[in-house]
Amino acid sequence: MHRFFVDKDNITESNIEIIGEDVKHIKNVLRLDIDSVISICDKEENDYIVKIKEISKHNILCEIIEKYKSKGEPPIEINLYQGIPKSSKMDIIVQKATEIGVRKIIPVITDRTVVKIQDRKKEDKKIDRWQRIAEEAAKQSKRGLIPEVTNILTLKEVVNILTNEDFVLVPYENENQVSLKDVINSYKGKKINILIGPEGGFEESEINELKNINAHIVTLGPRILRTETAGLTTSAIVLYELGDLGVI
Repeated sequence: MHRFFVDKDNITESNIEIIGEDVKHIKNVLRLDIDSVISICDKEENDYIVKIKEISKHNILCEIIEKYKSKGEPPIEINLYQGIPKSSKMDIIVQKATEIGVRKIIPVITDRTVVKIQDRKKEDKKIDRWQRIAEEAAKQSKRGLIPEVTNILTLKEVVNILTNEDFVLVPYENENQVSLKDVINSYKGKKINILIGPEGGFEESEINELKNINAHIVTLGPRILRTETAGLTTSAIVLYELGDLGVI
């Protein structure tokens, strides 16, 4: 069943109005018609089964058949702080992180980040692109919300934010004693922040900064993972151990 996100302001007790780009997609690409049944999510973990009642140039009016709580959100919230990689790798990270259940994606610039975006217009353009990728992935994977892709932060800004957070995971290739599994199996909370370095990893001075805010520096095992693999792997392991990944 085709799925779309609609702002809560466009939902009443009995009807839902679809506006924007989805109208063209429904009419011209999917070629749906009156009485077609589709799925709608309000971006706040509520799902609706609706029937199309009216189709016009700028909007589509749907009748609500059924409403229920979305099953697409895991019980644990993951915020992925991702060192920005080269080329289009960030597109894949955003897409796949959304699919597996990450709640928020924060692009980060560190000392070894090759990509340096100093033009605000270019940054806004990239954020808009990543947010659209997140929305499309959220539709496909039946999420109950669209993960937010935030503005790009420096590591210093990230450290300031994470100073007040309870649980921060930092996979690091030079760590060889503390395992990810040991750390997360002792955690009883509902929110985890994961920080991933860019190509080349973190500087030792950056790791020391993170240790000073009580971040958990962990190993992912004997193999060195690329930056675009490390965040997804860490998130998947956390969701398997503490969330609903693999659960029917």
